[in-house]
Amino acid sequence: MKELGIINSLLINRFTPNGAYLALQEGGEVLLPKSYLKGEEKEGEEIEVFVYTDSEDRPVAVTNRPVALLDEFAVMEAKEITKFGAFVDWGLPKDLFVPTAEMGKNMVVGGKYLVRVCRDFRTDRLIGVSKYEDFLIKDTQGFEALQEVEALVFDETDLGFKVLIENNFEGLLYKNEVFQNLEIGEKINVFIKKRRDDGKLDLQLLPTGRLKYEEGAEKILEVLKVRKFLPLHDKSSPESIKELLGMSKKHFKQSIGQLYKAKKILIKIDGIELV
Repeated sequence: MKELGIINSLLINRFTPNGAYLALQEGGEVLLPKSYLKGEEKEGEEIEVFVYTDSEDRPVAVTNRPVALLDEFAVMEAKEITKFGAFVDWGLPKDLFVPTAEMGKNMVVGGKYLVRVCRDFRTDRLIGVSKYEDFLIKDTQGFEALQEVEALVFDETDLGFKVLIENNFEGLLYKNEVFQNLEIGEKINVFIKKRRDDGKLDLQLLPTGRLKYEEGAEKILEVLKVRKFLPLHDKSSPESIKELLGMSKKHFKQSIGQLYKAKKILIKIDGIELV
């Protein structure tokens, strides 16, 4: 079935007490349950739906959109674990099944994992696969240093945060360079730091050079406009600076230096104050 796992515009063939039957490209029909109808639809009208299989493996259409379509990744939470695999929440009434053989690591209820929606051609149904590395592109020559990209945070290790870029590439944010709270499943903008020999990308949250300090200075100004005074100075601990501003001590010192030269702040013994 060509429609499986993607968003389709299908014609309404007919209505029944159970809902509307939609015409498939290669013949046959798929049911759009009554609960998804507004009551104003007409026969012959096109309607946009997502097609997957229900709990009895029958094709069914819904107007909801899952967090990932066929061949796409998303971070999904494990809802139930069985001896055959795990069921993860992908935003539809029926959870997505991840077979044990397709797990990158053992899942636990409540855990969040990077899962790719795939088609099981043996059963002609959609499944989840968390062995994400099998699908990644190793050739990252198309990326340049300092290039800004959108990234999906999908795992935290002792080294740092793993992220997915453009649904195809893996990158790493080193933990000692992250000065803000990051959540698994969060989408953020990052900058390419360098390309590694293994094809993975080292990333950073802020661009390097002068722009970095200007952004830091702007952040301090915004906080000062609300608080008027910050009890932070050259002798403040890195932990205190990170807690209040989410930046490193070096970044803080360089940023307040810019603000002081611009005569926008006063640097006092016990902190900084907005002019």
